Amino acid sequence: MNRNAIETIMGGVVLLVAAGFVFLAFQSGTVDRDSGYQLSAEFDNASGLAPGADVRMSGVKIGLVTAQTLDPSTFFAVVTMKIDDTVQLPRDTSARILADGLLGATFVSLEPGGDIETLKAGEQITFTQGSINVVDLLGRFIFSAAESAGKSKE
Repeated sequence: MNRNAIETIMGGVVLLVAAGFVFLAFQSGTVDRDSGYQLSAEFDNASGLAPGADVRMSGVKIGLVTAQTLDPSTFFAVVTMKIDDTVQLPRDTSARILADGLLGATFVSLEPGGDIETLKAGEQITFTQGSINVVDLLGRFIFSAAESAGKSKE
């Protein structure tokens, strides 16, 4: 009986510690969703990007992707982002969709321009580059290498 009580207490302690780690993981890696201003950007290819993805500048998280929709007139992906109030972006800022390594998470990378005027809430980033399909590039590389090897044997 004494052994069962100790095991039950230890199980409860383990669950509390696990819940604490989950809480810390969510708190440390988020930007406050209530503060900040919204910007949007149109990408020709936004594959791999989802709401909740990071928005980074110089590798530092400055916001979150809040929504992703399709523009029915241009068929481009419209990505809405919430940017931290303390970061004022120049009007000629550019946005790219990148991946953290070969199999890493996808995020939006912002590169500031040199314009004196800043983007206001609700405006759109006009200079964009969509995501690159790494699997497609790898397939093309392998196919071209096999094709060139076949030609050299002839």
